[in-house]
Formats: sequence, structure tokens, C-alpha cells
Amino acid sequence: MSGVVEGVDLRQAAPEPAPPARRSPGRKPRNGIQFRWQQKVLTYLVLTPLAILFVAPFAWLISASFQPMGEIFSTSPHWVPNDPTLDGYKGFLDVGQLTKAQQGQGHGDWRWFANSAFVAIMITVLQTFFNALCAYCFAKRRFPGRNVIFMLFLATMMVPGQVTLIPNYLIIKHIPFFGGNDWMGNGGHGWLDSYWGLIMPGIVSAFGIFLIRQYMLSIPDQLLEAARIDGASEFRIFWSVVLPLCAPALAANAIFTFQGAWEDFFWPLIILSSPEKITAPVGLALFVVQNRTSWTLLFAGSVIAALPMIIVFLVFQRKFVQGIALTGVKG
Repeated sequence: MSGVVEGVDLRQAAPEPAPPARRSPGRKPRNGIQFRWQQKVLTYLVLTPLAILFVAPFAWLISASFQPMGEIFSTSPHWVPNDPTLDGYKGFLDVGQLTKAQQGQGHGDWRWFANSAFVAIMITVLQTFFNALCAYCFAKRRFPGRNVIFMLFLATMMVPGQVTLIPNYLIIKHIPFFGGNDWMGNGGHGWLDSYWGLIMPGIVSAFGIFLIRQYMLSIPDQLLEAARIDGASEFRIFWSVVLPLCAPALAANAIFTFQGAWEDFFWPLIILSSPEKITAPVGLALFVVQNRTSWTLLFAGSVIAALPMIIVFLVFQRKFVQGIALTGVKG
């Protein structure tokens, strides 16, 4: 009979398997802890050199802004100034005893930064609002040709800015009733050499519309339907329901927009001719002259010009990261 040998039941004689060792509920496998620790160490070993590589130029810029000219161009670069000085910042801000040449050049006019701040803030506010408005239409409204129009918007992202430079310049020049123009846009200079010309071309961005629209797709339509049942208008739904829920995406769009507007150099250089209206990037370019570059003033001005972008990023860092992380989620 199966399982019986010479009268002995093998099923009864075979020892029972030992029960598996019980593990306390709160303990985790040691191998898993060790693996995560090794993974963290490896991550830091890879990211630390990259972080140093990206931070090093800016760190040297800050150090060089406190160094005299002879120390900046010494044989071996100095990461820590041997003889720190504020002459670069004083010269850039026209503070203290300056040479007649520096006084004549009018370096460090705070109006450069005031112009940049005004233009960047206006572009950021207007572009964030209009981008959100367009994104709401593409994400939550139904109308014929919606997807086709959205694809056309995305297609404009593939067109280099240099291609649209001349058309934008001509449009700005021939704006009716501005700058001496008649109703046909002729006879004057339109929005050239004005804040209007700096701000208006940047109040809408295809990338910003795409960014916010992708985030709005994660908002349940039931919230909008409940607001409509309560009698809210479309703009009220957009302003009171959708916008508060899109704070991370709006913050990400605002940071990108402010950075681009603050650093813009080419467009202000082309349309501005009045010294009192130039922005910080154009003003800093005045220091770069062949064989006569004022390096100490240029380094000090570059540090001051970089501070607003750093402050904006640090203030909205959490919202920025959250907006980028959740943009691709579709609800």
C-alpha cells in the first residue's frame, strides 16, 4: 500500500516541518535597511559632484565680487578673498569715492533694477492670469476645434524666438494711436522705447498654458458642476474654484515667467533707446567693452542681479516642486 513500508506508516513516521520563525511586527529585514542605506550613499556620491559643478561658478562669482582686480586675475584663483573689499559694490551703486570716469559713466543706476522689477512683475502677473484663463478653456470647456487649437498652441513652442523677432518688432512699431501713430499705425514709433513694448509681447506663453492645463485636468468635473448648480458663472467658477486648486501649477508658471522676464536681454536691447528705460541685463552689458571691461563692477552687478531670482525660487520652492510633480497627473 502507498506510504506503508513493512508495516510502518511513513506519513506518521516523517517529522513535521518546523514552523517558520516569527518576526516581530515592528522589525524590518536587515538586508532591506542595508540596501536602502547603500542606495542613499550612492545617490549622494553621484549628486554631490554634480551639485558642486553647478554651484562652483556662482560661488566664485560671489567671491570675485569682493576681490580687487589684481587678485581676480592672479595665477591661481582664490575662493576666499585674501583682502575683501566693497569697492566693486560701491562703484556699481555709485557710492563712495569714485573716479571721474566712473562718475561720467553713471554705473550702478538703481533704475536698471527698478525697470527690470517692474517689467518682470507685470509680465509674471499678466501671463499667469491669461495662461490660467486659456488653460481653463482648454481643460474644462467644450467647444468645436478645441483639441486642434490646442495642438496649434503647442506647435508654436517649436518656433524659435528669433523667427518671430522681426514680426513682433513691426507689430509693436505700428500699434495705432500710440507713439504718434495714426489709426492705421503709421507716422510714429508705436510701442518702441516704452514699457508697453517690453510687457505686452510676453503676456501669454504656450508653455505656461500647457503646464497649467495639464494640472487642471486633475480637478474633478463634479466640483465645477456643483458650482454651476449653485448658480455660479463661468468666471466665478474659474476664479473661486479652479484657481485656488491650481496654486502649485501657478507658482511654477510664475517662477519660470519671472526668471525669463528678468533675464531677457535681446528684446529690451532692440526696442529700447532711452537710457532711463533700460533693464538690468542691458545695463550690465555696458560694462563689457573691448579692452576696457570693468570686471569688479560687472561681478558686483551680476551678484545683485541674481538675488531676486534666488529669493523668488526659495520663497516658492515647495509650490514649484509640487506643481512640476503633479502637472502630468490626469484625473
